[in-house]
Amino acid sequence: MDIWQLIGIGFIVIILIILASCVKIVPQAHAYVLERLGGYQGTWNVGVHFKVPFIDRVAKKIVLKEQVVDFAPQPVITKDNVTMRIDTVVFFQITDPKLFAYGVENPIMAIENLTATTLRNIIGDLELDQTLTSREIINTKMRVSLDTATDPWGIKVNRVELKNIIPPAAIQDAMEKQMKAERERREAILRAEGEKKSTVLVAEGKKESAILEAQGEKEAAILRAEAKKEATIREAEGQAQAIVAVQQANADGIRFLNEAKPGNAVLQLKSLEAFEKAADGKATKIIIPSEIQGIAGLVKSVVEIGKES
Repeated sequence: MDIWQLIGIGFIVIILIILASCVKIVPQAHAYVLERLGGYQGTWNVGVHFKVPFIDRVAKKIVLKEQVVDFAPQPVITKDNVTMRIDTVVFFQITDPKLFAYGVENPIMAIENLTATTLRNIIGDLELDQTLTSREIINTKMRVSLDTATDPWGIKVNRVELKNIIPPAAIQDAMEKQMKAERERREAILRAEGEKKSTVLVAEGKKESAILEAQGEKEAAILRAEAKKEATIREAEGQAQAIVAVQQANADGIRFLNEAKPGNAVLQLKSLEAFEKAADGKATKIIIPSEIQGIAGLVKSVVEIGKES
C-alpha cells in the first residue's frame, strides 16, 4: 500500500468522524440549544438531529427536569431589629431553553441573590414572633416573587421552603426559658385542675354518702315505727282478746251458777270468800254488808255451841 492509499483512508476516516459528529441524539427531559455562526439557530428536543459541520454547534445542553438548590443561610433583620440567619431551598424547572441560555449569565447565582434580597424584604416587614410562626406565608410570598422575577430567564419556580431559621444565641436562650416557663405554667394549671377535680369528687362522695346515710336512717326509723305500731296493735289485740276471754269466763260462770240454781248457803259462802279476798290485809278500810255480818254472828253461835258440847 502506497502513501496515497493511506492518505485516502485517513481522509475517509476523517469524513466519517465529521459526519458522526453531526448526528446528535437528545435524551428524554433534555434540550439542546443550537447556534449557527454564533447566532441562535434553534432548540433541539428529544430525538435524532443533524447539524451542519463547522457551521452549527450545540451551545448549551439543558436539563428540563425539576431541580433543587439549597442555598446557604442568609443574614436577615426582622422588623423589631433582631438579626437571624435563614437558609432556603428552591425547587425550579426550566421551561424555555432559549431564555435560560441567553437570559442571564449565571442563572443559579442569580436565583440565589434574588432569593436573599426577596427574603430580606419579606422578613423586614415581620417581627420575630411572626417570622417564627409564618413559614407558610413567607414561602408563598417568596415563590410568587421569585417566579415573577425568573420568567424572563425561562425558569419556573415551583416551590420555596425555609429550611432553617436560626435566631441569635441570646434569643434562643430567651425562647428556651420562655418555653420552659410556659411548660411549667401548663403543668401548674393541670395540677390545679386535677386537685380541683379531686376535691369536687371527694365533696360529691361525701355528699352522696351523707344522703345515703340519711336515707338509711329514715328508712330505719320508718321500719322501727312500723314495727312499734305493729307491736302495739298486736298487744292491744291481745289485751282485747284477754278481756273478751275474761268476760266470757265470767259470763259462763254466771250462766253456770244460774243454771245450777244455788241456795242461800252457797251464796253466803261465796260472799264470805269475796270478803276474804277483800280483807287480805291490803285494804285500810273495809265496809261489811249487813248480810255478811248476820252470817258471821251465825258462825260465832255455832262455834260457841260446839265448845259447850
